[in-house]
Amino acid sequence: MWQKFCGWLLRVLGWTVDSPAAPEDKCIILGVPHTSAWDFVIAYLYYKSVGGDIHCMVKAEFFWGPLGWILRKIGGIPVDRKKGSNVVLSVIREMKSKKVVHLAIAPEGTRKAVKRWKTGFHTIAREVGCPVYLGYYDWGTKHIGRGEKVELTDDPKADMQRIQEIYEKMNLKGKHPENYVTK
Repeated sequence: MWQKFCGWLLRVLGWTVDSPAAPEDKCIILGVPHTSAWDFVIAYLYYKSVGGDIHCMVKAEFFWGPLGWILRKIGGIPVDRKKGSNVVLSVIREMKSKKVVHLAIAPEGTRKAVKRWKTGFHTIAREVGCPVYLGYYDWGTKHIGRGEKVELTDDPKADMQRIQEIYEKMNLKGKHPENYVTK
């Protein structure tokens, strides 16, 4: 019922779904371009509409009272962003502790324009041994999907350059296009 409702709501909002949920038990799905809090809403509706169960990192400060319960229910993983490397370690622990987890990560790390994307997803994927998909939500065409799977190497810098080049060729538009920079 929830799956059908999410699909219906996406269609009402004018979105087209391009791909199903990832077939693996564990994976990371990048969310690009991340320029608005609405990206989470659209991505959540998309993944639920295709029968997937997505998780994402949320600031630990939001996990209090009823809001904490709601965030956990919709797949939120609390992270303390004040302790940089601990974020990656806590997510690795969380992913290893679950049988099935599809983790959505915005490599930009913020909704503002940044030239240097974060590589924490690379560390997490390599440590957990899971694939990475180049997920996207294009506000220009209103198409959304998990995108293609990319093979990671031992060189995060080279992988990130290759990933950003792929995204650049996709000509994606963010909800706030001025906040999206691929290079």
